[in-house]
Amino acid sequence: MLPVSAQTIHTDDAGLEAGAIGIRGEDGALVPAYRAQPKGKTHLPVIIVVHEIFGVHEHIADVCRRFAKLGYLAIAPDLFTRQGDAFAFKSMQQLNEQLVSMVPDAQVMADIDQTVKWATEHGGDPKRIGITGFCWGGRQTWLYAEHNLNVNAAVAWYGRLVGNKTEKTPQNPIDLASQLKVPVLGLYGLQDQSIPQDSIEQMKQALANDPLPASTSQFVVYDDAPHAFFADYRPSYRKADAEDGWKRALAWFREHGVK
Repeated sequence: MLPVSAQTIHTDDAGLEAGAIGIRGEDGALVPAYRAQPKGKTHLPVIIVVHEIFGVHEHIADVCRRFAKLGYLAIAPDLFTRQGDAFAFKSMQQLNEQLVSMVPDAQVMADIDQTVKWATEHGGDPKRIGITGFCWGGRQTWLYAEHNLNVNAAVAWYGRLVGNKTEKTPQNPIDLASQLKVPVLGLYGLQDQSIPQDSIEQMKQALANDPLPASTSQFVVYDDAPHAFFADYRPSYRKADAEDGWKRALAWFREHGVK
């Protein structure tokens, strides 16, 4: 179940190694992923791309190719693989209740750890690691920046900062703000009905109260943007804000040593 529109951007794979790969999880499970990187290049900066609730589909693969065209090794692991296939659900409610809510944060962190490991063994530079994610993946991006202090920089697109806690999601990004030493750029929309605007202010305050803060972390909030404003395959896409956010993301990674 994917909301689609006619605005989808397509990036070709000319000059790239691009396609499906498998990454072995810590538990031995094979985690499918999409990888794109320049052909014949090594010591590449790495970007982990964390998908939305719709999984690793063509838009996420295209984002990987966009990074690869700029000289990155970009990988999007399927972080739902043990729980099911996002494409099999007929409604958002079913998708959230029967799949997304079943995915433990600890499993996600471990799978991203293994994805980073795979990247550094296949042409990636272990000293230049970035992560970016969208919606559900935006929240996981914040959590991973708090989890792995060896990440150089992160860009979280409209990722939830607060929310209900469960056995599988025991903490939210705001709860771990004091552990955040990785510079994170948060890109959000003022018209996003799923992200309370006061949660952004709460996160800013939590970071400011950290005795050793990630002082370079920043938020950019686009006045007219709804949720998923970067998703060019959905009606929520806002071209100007998406392009500005993309430029800011690339600059953020350059500024913090990923490129």
